[in-house]
Amino acid sequence: MTAAVMAADASYDPVLSKLVTSLKEAESLSSEQELGFLQNLLESKEINALVNVHSKVGKVIKDEKCAPLMSSSIQVALEVLEQLSQRCHISPLCKEIFYLLQKPHVQSLLASHDAIAQKDFYPHLPDIPIEVDEDEETVKIVQLVKSNEPLGATIKTDEETGKIIIARIMHGGAADRSGLIHVGDEVIEVNGINVEGKTPNDVLTILQNSEGTITFKLVPSDGKSGQRESKVRVRAHFEYNPENDPYIPCKEAGLGFTRGEILHIVGQDDGYWWQARKECERTSRAGLIPSRALQERRIIHERTQKETNGDTKSSCASICSTPPPSPDSNTITCRGPKTKKIMYNLDENDDFDRELIATYEEVSKLYPRPGVYRPIVLIGAPGIGRNELKRRLVARNPDKYRSPVPYTTRAMRPGEVPGREYLFVTRDKMEADVSAGKFIESGEYKGHLYGTSAESVKAIVNSGHVCVLSPHYQAIKSLRTPQLKPFIIHIRTPSFDRLKATREAHRARSTFDELNSRGFTDDEFNEMITSDERINFLYGHFFDEEIVNETLATALEQLLVCVERAETEPLWAPSSWVQ
Repeated sequence: MTAAVMAADASYDPVLSKLVTSLKEAESLSSEQELGFLQNLLESKEINALVNVHSKVGKVIKDEKCAPLMSSSIQVALEVLEQLSQRCHISPLCKEIFYLLQKPHVQSLLASHDAIAQKDFYPHLPDIPIEVDEDEETVKIVQLVKSNEPLGATIKTDEETGKIIIARIMHGGAADRSGLIHVGDEVIEVNGINVEGKTPNDVLTILQNSEGTITFKLVPSDGKSGQRESKVRVRAHFEYNPENDPYIPCKEAGLGFTRGEILHIVGQDDGYWWQARKECERTSRAGLIPSRALQERRIIHERTQKETNGDTKSSCASICSTPPPSPDSNTITCRGPKTKKIMYNLDENDDFDRELIATYEEVSKLYPRPGVYRPIVLIGAPGIGRNELKRRLVARNPDKYRSPVPYTTRAMRPGEVPGREYLFVTRDKMEADVSAGKFIESGEYKGHLYGTSAESVKAIVNSGHVCVLSPHYQAIKSLRTPQLKPFIIHIRTPSFDRLKATREAHRARSTFDELNSRGFTDDEFNEMITSDERINFLYGHFFDEEIVNETLATALEQLLVCVERAETEPLWAPSSWVQ
């Protein structure tokens, strides 16, 4: 096919036609084989089709009438999904749009729109290689303007060569944004000062004393692949303050956080120090946090030191120690003749839970599903009032909120109806079901077995109702599964003075004495607070919310707000729960 034929065919690009004509004129300057290859390539229908598409897309982008209004429609769609999820139960139209925006075809369309708006269709050609003398060392000069913001890079001494090299680049920092400094680059000079033989602290002193523009002379590393942010989000199960960490490479680069905060892990290249930013501060630069492996080693070391030193008087040890007996409908033992022993069908106990090492838990957004509600689990110290809160919540709307009917092996009493107060079964049957793991909690009281079956919880959830539970805290391990996806609320005690004042003002009756109707004693108040602290220490990282129960009326209002959030808002949950 000649260039004239190509020019006459409207489907062929005129620029390619001119290139073919130029090739004909340059036949004497190149080999016949090379010219033939180029001519066949330029005349192919495939290359012409690609050039035509590229030209038309470029024309659309340049046309102001067709210019895109935004280049982040995917992000906007995610924000719309969060808003719609709160209204799906109100408007059928919102529900329809909510599911439509999650369709793969719509998601792909929005992604294509963003790619064109961001001009990602332009070809990315590799840099032209520069031929240099093999014995000559390549050096690059990098200038950064010093400001109040840290440079976002750390340095170290190479163990083999003794040279100063770039140890890490902080995601989102000044060095990362420049795109000119990479991990492994060797530092030769800083502001004209040779750093050979100097320590990293010497180099930091030079940087601290510099003003205005900072000039680095660097030898590029062999591998300069760009940093790619991970999409991992985790919930922190401990508190961290870099100012109190003597081992962090750079305190200024550290990121402090509290237990329960959501962190975006943007880099895990370093086995000891991860890079992260708080999820609520997406635009900020990343900071250093201890990796899971490092934090686990620290916790093991601290526990070993305490055991070696015989530190049994610390507040932590008192919180973790075996609690004194405290009679309650869900506690382990009772005083006097009212002996009650709870035999939880769990592999772990308090001693084992104390040995669990809680660091980070990978999480994702769990979106509410219309008609399928997460079980509401109320955990708290004996006597704090979680059972009464459960009763009041169910009584507020019995058609919506329900609690599972417990099983028992005792005989039915006059006035009781099977399936209303209890489900009555034989002892052999219940012991077999307990051994088979069919109960989330079970125990014995006055010679009779009592328990809550896992199947009864699932039945309430599958029926479209909100299941409300107030089990012993050890039942968390049986309930917190991908199948149930519970929303766990810790009902906490106020201070001793507030606890005593509010209970006495409302003439609250002690739940520690079933035979005599009386108020709580000071010892019982202190026992509640100790138990509350122990539960928070052992299981605090599992709780989605906390409610301080000063008065039942106020706590119930807060509980209703929490339940509404669990039903309507996308909330962070273990990634294994999100299918």
